[in-house]
Amino acid sequence: MPKLKTKSGVKKRFKLTASGLLKHGVAGKRHRLISHNSKYIRQNRGTKVLSKADTATVKAWAPYGLR
Repeated sequence: MPKLKTKSGVKKRFKLTASGLLKHGVAGKRHRLISHNSKYIRQNRGTKVLSKADTATVKAWAPYGLR
C-alpha cells in the first residue's frame, strides 16, 4: 500500500489539540485593519477552534494526524 500524503496547506494552517479538536488562525487580520472596528480586531485575536463539521474534512486531508 502506498503512503498517503498530507495536504501541505493543512500542515501549515492547523494544529491538533490534546482532545482532538483543530485550532486555526482567524481570517481577516493581515491588512486593511483601519476599516475594521476595534471590537472586530480584538475578538479575532489569537486562534479559534474549528467547527465539528469542518473538522472531519480537514482530518481527512491529514491521514496521519497533525503535530
